[in-house]
Amino acid sequence: MENTRQNYEGKPLWVHAQRYGWHGVDYLYQGQIDFDTFYRRYCETILALDEGIGKVLDNLEKENLSNSTVVFYTTDNGFTLGEHGLIDKRQMYEESIRIPLLMYAPGFVKPGQKYSEMILNIDFAPTILELAGMKKPEQMDGTSFLPLLKGENIDWRKSFVDEYYWERPFPHTPAVFGMRTDQYKYMTYYGIWDTDELYDIKNDPKEMFNLIDLPEYKDLVNDLTKQIFSWLDANNANKILVKRATNWQANKRKGNIIIEG
Repeated sequence: MENTRQNYEGKPLWVHAQRYGWHGVDYLYQGQIDFDTFYRRYCETILALDEGIGKVLDNLEKENLSNSTVVFYTTDNGFTLGEHGLIDKRQMYEESIRIPLLMYAPGFVKPGQKYSEMILNIDFAPTILELAGMKKPEQMDGTSFLPLLKGENIDWRKSFVDEYYWERPFPHTPAVFGMRTDQYKYMTYYGIWDTDELYDIKNDPKEMFNLIDLPEYKDLVNDLTKQIFSWLDANNANKILVKRATNWQANKRKGNIIIEG
């Protein structure tokens, strides 16, 4: 995203400031590499990954295992590559929280079949267990989406809470609590005095127009805020995690500091 007043209108100040920071396009990783080189190497890495996965699939065919094997093609997180002037994964913009999920599952997934339900990565383990004929442990988060693959009409989540706690090694991104529904995404920041964000992701998928200050969305913001913190309370997830300082700190621009004890 270009560094223009129009692009950053309504955005939190920390997002703009991050352009020239550890996870920003103008000074990424303390200027150790320029963005174009970083992007090219990223794509080269993904190409190597694709080639490796191709070899795995070819071997399944060779060993006559392809019709009895379920393949998940996914990752642990999304990644911004210049959107909003950022790189990395520690914010709640769509490029960061969305992850690819391609599946090959003979007897369950039809070629070209698409699903619009919100599946979370915590749903993977319960799904794999059910595919193996096992039940998930009671303490395991997530829900098997095998019924969705089978085309069953089941009650599925309409929203989810996203939580990111500030990390000492990466202090450039604040703690964020958010909720994403089928249409809206709300992000509230913790520990900084900055504006929150609300987007109509159906009509504004690139999240360029922050609706947080519009009076007609006041009730929606209040409702989403209550839902977020009620969920955090109910799941005992409202305790800020503190990580011990180490000898390496990403925010120290000139050398490291030595911490003893």
